[in-house]
Amino acid sequence: MMIFGPPIDARALFPVERAALLELLAGLEPADWARATVCPGWAVRDVVAHVLNDYLRRISGSRDRHSGAIFANDETLPGYIARTNEEFVRAASQCSPRVMTDLLAHLGPQMDQVWAGMDLEAPAELNVSWADPEATSPAWLDIARDYTEYWVHQQQVRDAVGRPGADGPDLLVPVVDTFLRALPNALRGEPRPEGTEVRFEVTGPAGGVWAAAVTGGRWIPVPEAGAPAATVRMDQDTLWRLATRGITVEQARARARLEGDPGLTEAATTLLAIVWV
Repeated sequence: MMIFGPPIDARALFPVERAALLELLAGLEPADWARATVCPGWAVRDVVAHVLNDYLRRISGSRDRHSGAIFANDETLPGYIARTNEEFVRAASQCSPRVMTDLLAHLGPQMDQVWAGMDLEAPAELNVSWADPEATSPAWLDIARDYTEYWVHQQQVRDAVGRPGADGPDLLVPVVDTFLRALPNALRGEPRPEGTEVRFEVTGPAGGVWAAAVTGGRWIPVPEAGAPAATVRMDQDTLWRLATRGITVEQARARARLEGDPGLTEAATTLLAIVWV
């Protein structure tokens, strides 16, 4: 589906990312598990519990066809996600760090088997609404989205405990690439003439150039823009933190270089690659 750009196959990276996470968790001191993270109200142990919840939900839903928690009356998707996440995190407070780590190690290979059995071009089981809230996402984008979530949560733990790592190009390139699939959606509120292009340059070893253009009356990903109406230049660390709101839009703009049409540069820097309340 060209409205989402060229496919990404992130499946081989899940066990690599998980190995780095398990090594990190094994080296934490008891006090580290109580350290605050960028996630409001969540300590390290809560972020780890949330990752475990994601493992359990994905295996239960994709492999076992379990419907999971039901929506409350008039509950929005962001509200549903926030509520069910918080419910699991509270329940997991009864689990020790070792139990949670052991469960991640046990369930991880089962989740890898779920990914391996998926047709990348089939419709996604869970739409990636931040890429396009109306179109049906392909499975490869759903899988890549899950990979970015695990990677980001690991980085949040690393930030909290002061242990950088797992951020080399091999693991970060697909995160940046996936997050830039949100660029057309960020621009959708800025109608422009057919052929108008926006260029987004990400600097650093995991960086590159992404572009979107008005085609058929809508913004879609395109190969590198030749004569863009607007350009955003941003380093890779700022990009992933902006996309997950680890920093504010204003902070990201202050770290970026914006050129051209101000309406387009402002819209591009609202890029969001998570479901936001």
